[in-house]
Amino acid sequence: MQGKGLIKFLVVVVTIACLYSLSFTFVTRKVERDAAAYAKGDFAKEKAYLDSMAGEVVYNLGIAKYTYREAKGNEIALGLDLKGGMNVTMEVSLQELVRNLANNPKDENFNKALENANIRSKNSQSGYVSLFVEEFKKLSPNTGLASFFATKDNSAYVKPNSTDAQVESFLQREAGNAIDNSFKVLRTRIDKFGVTSPNIQLQQGTNRILIELPGVTDEDRVRKLLQGSARLEFWETYHNVEIYPMLENVNSALAATLKETEKTTQTTADTAKTDSTDAGLLATLGANQDSLDVSDSSANQLALQNPLFNILRPATALGPNNQPMLAPGPIVGYAQLRDTAKVNRYLENPVVKQIIPANVKLLWGVKPNPKTPEQLELYAVKPSGVDAGPILGGNVITDAKDDFDPQSNSPMVTMYMNSEGAREWRRITATASADPNNKQAIAIVLDGVVYSAPTVQGEIPNGVSQITGNFTIEDTKDLANVLKAGRLPTTAKIVEEAVVGPTLGQAAIDAGINSAIIGLLIVLIFMILYYNRGGWVANIAVVFNVFFLMGIMASLNAVLTLPGIAGIVLTLGTAVDANVLIYERIREELGLGKSIRQAIADGYKHAMPSILDSQITTFLVGVILFFFGSGPILGFATTLMIGIITSLFTAIFITRIIFEWMLAKGWEIKVSYPWSANTLKNANFGFVQNRKKIYLASALFIVIGFIFIFTKGFSLGVDFQGGRTYTVRYEKAIDLEEVRSNLDETFGLTTEVKIYGADNQVRVTTTYQIDETSDEADKEVLAKLNEGLSKIAGNQYEILSSQKVGPTIANDIKSRAVYAGIFSVIVIAVYILIRFHKWQYSLAAAIPTIHDALVILILFSMLDGIVPFSLDIDQHFVAAILTVIAYSVNDTVVVFDRLREYLGMSRRKQEDIGETVNLAINRTLSRTIVTSLTVIFVMAILFIFGGEVIRGFSFAILVGIIVATYSSICLAAPLIVDLQGKQKSEEPSVADTKNKAALKPAKA
Repeated sequence: MQGKGLIKFLVVVVTIACLYSLSFTFVTRKVERDAAAYAKGDFAKEKAYLDSMAGEVVYNLGIAKYTYREAKGNEIALGLDLKGGMNVTMEVSLQELVRNLANNPKDENFNKALENANIRSKNSQSGYVSLFVEEFKKLSPNTGLASFFATKDNSAYVKPNSTDAQVESFLQREAGNAIDNSFKVLRTRIDKFGVTSPNIQLQQGTNRILIELPGVTDEDRVRKLLQGSARLEFWETYHNVEIYPMLENVNSALAATLKETEKTTQTTADTAKTDSTDAGLLATLGANQDSLDVSDSSANQLALQNPLFNILRPATALGPNNQPMLAPGPIVGYAQLRDTAKVNRYLENPVVKQIIPANVKLLWGVKPNPKTPEQLELYAVKPSGVDAGPILGGNVITDAKDDFDPQSNSPMVTMYMNSEGAREWRRITATASADPNNKQAIAIVLDGVVYSAPTVQGEIPNGVSQITGNFTIEDTKDLANVLKAGRLPTTAKIVEEAVVGPTLGQAAIDAGINSAIIGLLIVLIFMILYYNRGGWVANIAVVFNVFFLMGIMASLNAVLTLPGIAGIVLTLGTAVDANVLIYERIREELGLGKSIRQAIADGYKHAMPSILDSQITTFLVGVILFFFGSGPILGFATTLMIGIITSLFTAIFITRIIFEWMLAKGWEIKVSYPWSANTLKNANFGFVQNRKKIYLASALFIVIGFIFIFTKGFSLGVDFQGGRTYTVRYEKAIDLEEVRSNLDETFGLTTEVKIYGADNQVRVTTTYQIDETSDEADKEVLAKLNEGLSKIAGNQYEILSSQKVGPTIANDIKSRAVYAGIFSVIVIAVYILIRFHKWQYSLAAAIPTIHDALVILILFSMLDGIVPFSLDIDQHFVAAILTVIAYSVNDTVVVFDRLREYLGMSRRKQEDIGETVNLAINRTLSRTIVTSLTVIFVMAILFIFGGEVIRGFSFAILVGIIVATYSSICLAAPLIVDLQGKQKSEEPSVADTKNKAALKPAKA
């Protein structure tokens, strides 16, 4: 094997890198186990412990140290379905935006166009602004849009003579700004949660924002915080020198309190010690800790003597003669990011609250300064407006844009106010700049976070202000968007929501882990029993494969979901595919009388095209799933793609290294037992000869299946039809029909109720208030649900999880699913055309893949309501269909590769193509059956032990693998015969003709 040394080096490097990436997960799990042991079931206590550890170093590698927060950011993150929490999709109301930009006109046609565009947007791929313009032109063809949007506030962009195209361009730009601003506001709000591994994504090309909050339990707080309008305010500020004495008093009071705590805890230090120094500080701050473990080190003594200033550094600067002095301005201190939570706890302490006057508010900056990326600024603002609040509201802003200072050519922001705001702003700025030696700053605050606090240089009479400072271009863009938030109070509403309780999450984890372990064991045992010592070598590669897969996922910060675990389980089955191809080829080479060394070399060489073709087609489907899927499906796609890469690496390189080592040691290498050596070796089934009977059987099944589809239809999941779904667990077994009847009566419409796993657990789906996504509608639906569920007397229940999908989202998901399926077939057909250079091969591969998809759809329609588990058509089902398509082509290209090899042999060029195709099928039959069996084994384990959440998903793949095996053997390759017509394998070349003529005996 060429480059053996390089490959060994690469294996070592990848192994070390994966160990490093996975080590963070082990570290954080230990901290969390310590927290659970300390809290003894008290969730608040456990959270306080973890909060206290956020800034503590928990992982010391010598050359690098990591705090718990940093280690948490590098661990394998668990998705909502494994950890519990909330997943919401928010939609920015562009209807509200357009109406506000036109100053809420009363024109009937204008408002009708807004409503029509809103209705059409639920079933259209076009943007809302484009739909609104279309509808308005239909209703008012002779009225220009400028007549509504050429307002004083929009005068910089829209003139009375602006064309409709110019106005549409303005609306598109404002819509983009509103969406971007909502994204930034939501991201800042989420950061306040302190959620580990939050995920927020702007769905490009849409007005939607996807948010995942693992571990969140206060659902009402999340909904309230995320859906609140952005609150832009201007606050007067204090000078640092005015606030420092107060902070000194706070520091002294905390020190005195901690000193008393130390005396108390020293008396019990021998009997009650905690693992964290911060535990005692939490006790002082009301976190209900039990004791304080105080070290005698000087650092801890300093922390006790100056608890506040130990983590909040006062804002200082160098004065005359380079002497330190308090820095001018409203910044009163700096804290490390990891210490901000601790500072907040100090400031919330009852003793401290008595010291801080009511007319002082301390607010953090929005993000660290680039020069000090680990520090956050603390500002002091002065409640001086109405109701002791801000001095001015953000609703007076008419526009803001990022600009450049013409004098210094540095980035700045230009801010415009309406006439009312300009008058008030003139008064405020005149007062702030009255004393030339003591100019005040005005803090720009959004949602309680300071974005900027520029010092007022003079009175601003016309409402046009320039904000300069140490800005980057990105800073000015962000600040301009923030200022626009006051002008455009566009709301973002939750249109899709999934709430997973921690109980369901833990059950999902247990089910996923059990299925993965059992599936791994099944594969390992089978390979040993079938391939002898070769099986042991393959098993080492499989173990490395799982290790590399998890390590790479950790290094990429990929989120592990339940479908992701299914992807791992599926990878276990397909990981042996390359090994099976290699081993079957080695057995063929041994059958030709070659030595074991030569057979191994030739086996790897001849199996390589089939390995690459089969894995690349599956990888392409994974890519399509990644781009078209969302939520947990992304986890499945990510796992599938990474698993294919690691499978190729381990099967091709690691097994080869082991074989080379065994040959060097003189070990005997066997790839079969006597009983398995000749399995299907000389198979000669008449697949081609009986192909028409097979075509007829498949066609008949599909025709019958379409009758079921058109008469019975499908059970659509909530993400395909919209509505709300709840998973409910009763204490005792229930009568399904009784629950359904009660809920039908309560909701006043048909409710879908299905047993979900055990006979005391149901999944309820209702379309009641499907078009309403407000909090009030959510509460109404939940109230009716509880009313119906509670009618079963003497049987308590618990709502484990919930999911809400608006009709717009449902239609979008369905469209993406259809596109994903069509695109997958096209991509695979194009790839096969490139690889095999004949359209017949592409079509022969495409027809069976469509056949497989149809068979699974038919079975889901036929068996729905008959089998004791859910067969909903949802995103998981789409992922299963695409996986089956990939697997079907995976099998097919192996036969095609062997057929191409045979067609290149001169001795087969005069054979009938049907005989050659049949031979190719039979010679690869052993590989096809063995690979399918390994995948069927692991998918059966996933189906049995994987849990109810993905039972339908695993069933679809399990059945799909069986169908795909059938179609690749009985349909794909035989179709080549019919598509190429009655002909020989290949017409003889001119050279072959001459050779044959030369061999003829000479005539006398």
